[in-house]
Amino acid sequence: MATPHNPDQNRILAALSPEAYAHLYPYLEFVPMPLGEVYYESGGRLQHVYFPTTSIVSLHYVMENGASAEIAGVGNEGILGVSLFMGGNTTPSRASVRAAGYGYKLKAQILMEEFSRAGSLQQLLLRYTQALITQITQTAVCNRHHTVEQQLCRWLLLTLDRVSSNELILTQELVASMLGVRREGITEAAGKLQHAGYIHYRRGRITVLDRTGLEDRACECYSVVRQELDRLLQKKPKSAPAVVFSRTWPRGKPAHINV
Repeated sequence: MATPHNPDQNRILAALSPEAYAHLYPYLEFVPMPLGEVYYESGGRLQHVYFPTTSIVSLHYVMENGASAEIAGVGNEGILGVSLFMGGNTTPSRASVRAAGYGYKLKAQILMEEFSRAGSLQQLLLRYTQALITQITQTAVCNRHHTVEQQLCRWLLLTLDRVSSNELILTQELVASMLGVRREGITEAAGKLQHAGYIHYRRGRITVLDRTGLEDRACECYSVVRQELDRLLQKKPKSAPAVVFSRTWPRGKPAHINV
């Protein structure tokens, strides 16, 4: 039997106060987030925000010549659409799904109404934004000063933190695009990690065999991002039991589904 999906699988929703949680959950819509789906382009205005649970969304900047690099990833620790509540409304980056899964969709207006209450949601979103800035900063530093192998270790570890499996469906072309490096560099770095027994790579799939080994091989950038997320986002117990939501969840009693 498939595991039921639950908003508490997203760390921001899990950390909300019972009051803020009660205000939001009638409006959350459970949605699939398929591989390659683009949720916003550079300059686009946001109509919805997304709380990923089992998917990962890549924020990347696309150059005029078509080249791109990932500046951050958003998974079950965060929210897609920080420019909305930060006041900018648009962003120069593109957001697209790089690991298919599910999440919860919320209308921008509903989010802003709850954000304006200046309660736990506002505090959590601002703290998450700080963690996201840390991730973007460390990505820039890592890409400038660390080896491709160290960058690959960091990227794989951050991806593992957002999924429930040690097997990742990733091509070398995708990883190279995310890191903004040549495919040959990823091939060489992955080969070294496989030879050391840390990963097993076959076409389109990377299986992590020794996570501790990857952590030892990675630069400090991974631990900085991970520690900042853990510090800023802490799950709080709720007085009401968690519920499982339907994809088209109306106001009132939610339906239970399995997917």
